[in-house]
Amino acid sequence: MTRIPAPRVDRGDAEAPVYDPAMMRAVTQDVLGDPDVLRVTHVDRPEPAPTEVLVRTAAAGVNPVDWKTRRTGGRLGPPPFILGWDLAGVVEAVGFGVTRFAVGDRVFGMPRFPHPAGCYAEYVTARSRQLVRIPAGLGDVAAAALPLGGLTAYQTLVETAGVGPGTRVLVHAAAGGVGHLAVQIAKARGAHVIGTARAVHHPLLAELGADELIDYTSVDVGAAVRDVDVVLDLVGGPTAVDSLPTLRDGGLLVTVPSGADLGPLRAAAGDRVRTTPFLVEPSQVGMEALAGLVEAGSLRVRIARTFPLEQAAAAHELLEHGDVGGGKIVLTVD
Repeated sequence: MTRIPAPRVDRGDAEAPVYDPAMMRAVTQDVLGDPDVLRVTHVDRPEPAPTEVLVRTAAAGVNPVDWKTRRTGGRLGPPPFILGWDLAGVVEAVGFGVTRFAVGDRVFGMPRFPHPAGCYAEYVTARSRQLVRIPAGLGDVAAAALPLGGLTAYQTLVETAGVGPGTRVLVHAAAGGVGHLAVQIAKARGAHVIGTARAVHHPLLAELGADELIDYTSVDVGAAVRDVDVVLDLVGGPTAVDSLPTLRDGGLLVTVPSGADLGPLRAAAGDRVRTTPFLVEPSQVGMEALAGLVEAGSLRVRIARTFPLEQAAAAHELLEHGDVGGGKIVLTVD
C-alpha cells in the first residue's frame, strides 16, 4: 500500500523556512485519534507515474469518511497517511502516456478511493482517467465539494438503481453533503423525490426540486411514506430497517454508510424487497455526467463552510461534532 514519506518538519529558528520546490505542505497524522492529531508538515512533493498527472491543489473536500478514517484508520490501516479524496486544482505536470490533459488544465475528481489519495496537500498525483475538466463557471471550492458526494449519488441512483422518469425515490439526510446532490440528480432523471430533513432545511430542498419533504424529528417516515421504488439511506443505523415499509414489493434499498451490519436489514427485508450495500469508486464516466449536469444548470453544490488547509483539524471538529447546516465543508489551499 502506498505510504507518505516521513514528514520533514522545519526545525530552524523562528524565520520562515526557505522554499524548496521538492517539498510541499500537507496535513499528516502519525496516530489515530481526535482532530488534534492532524498537523501541517512538509513532505516530499510527489512525481507523476506513467498515466498520472500532478495536480497543484486549489481545494479539497472534507467528507465523513475522512474523520472516520482519522479515528479508526478505515481502509487505509494504521498511520502515517494524508487524508482526503475530493480534489480540485490545476495540472502541474503529466506522466508518460497521458493524452487527456495538458499543463494548466483545471481538473477535479475523486482519485484512488478507497486507497490513499492524499488530497489534504499542496500537490496530488492522480490517474488521469479518474479526473475530468472543471466546467466553465464552476469555482474551485464548489468543484472540490462535488466528486465524492456527487459520484455517490450518481452511482447509487443512476447506475445501481436505474432511476428514471416516474421513479419514486426516498432520500434520507436530503440536506447533507450527498443528499442535496442526490435530490437534484434524481430530479434531473425525472424522478419523484421525497426527502427527509429537519424543517429548517425544507425551503432549500424545495428549491432544489424535492417534491415531498418530511421532518424526521416529528414524523414517523416508515408510517408516512408508501410505494417507494428506491430508498437511498445516507444515515445508517436503524434508519434502513425503519424504511423497509416505505418500499413497494420488489423495491430497492441502497445503504451507503460503511460498516453497517446488513444482517438485520436483510432478515427484515426477506424476499419482499431488495437491499444492497454500496461503496463509491472513481469514475471518469460519472464525473463527466456530473460536469454535464453542472453545465446544464441541473446541479449545484451547497457549501456549508470553508477552512484553510492549516485549519483541517477545525474542519474535522465541525463535521464530526458540530452543526454543519447542510452542504459540504472544503479546505482551501493557497
